[in-house]
Amino acid sequence: MDLSAYKGLIFDMDGTLIDSMPAHIQAWKQTCEMYEIPFDEEWIYSLGGMPSIKTAQQINHRYQQNFDTKRLADTKYHFFDQIEFKGDVISSTFELLSEHKDSKKVAVGTGCASLNAVPLLESSGILPMLDALVTADNVERHKPHPDTFLEAARRIGLAPEECLVFEDTELGQQAALAAGMDCVMVVDGAITSLTKASRH
Repeated sequence: MDLSAYKGLIFDMDGTLIDSMPAHIQAWKQTCEMYEIPFDEEWIYSLGGMPSIKTAQQINHRYQQNFDTKRLADTKYHFFDQIEFKGDVISSTFELLSEHKDSKKVAVGTGCASLNAVPLLESSGILPMLDALVTADNVERHKPHPDTFLEAARRIGLAPEECLVFEDTELGQQAALAAGMDCVMVVDGAITSLTKASRH
């Protein structure tokens, strides 16, 4: 892959760098069972990139319920913490990151909270390779808003058009393009198509 046009690489985490989406889905499944909420795996996956509190709000909206969203999110965190093995690194993106970490600025921009993101990035050996990490705790507006990726670019000292984003969800791709960054989709662990941001 020719990345010479870019000075910075920004990766989403869950489903892009680490195959941790199944663990998140499992934690939501247990949460839904506990609160007797219908569990729709595909729909929950489509919300990948959203912080858990936002997913809880979406659950209320979809099922016209009035759950305490903080309690729902905390329950999900609890179940997620209990899952011992949260997923391997995704070799295609991990190798790309390893290969370019000395020649380009590298950041992670995730919708995951710091308390979940940092241990995952530490245990997978990714954290020391990063120049910046932006989590759900660092921005007000989450994906599909561009703020996560704009903050990552700011922290590595680059303009948006100098950065390339790697994402596995539509929400994440929307956020990257809204930030004015080109975006490569990672589908089932494979690096696929590049979508260019429109430059006004």
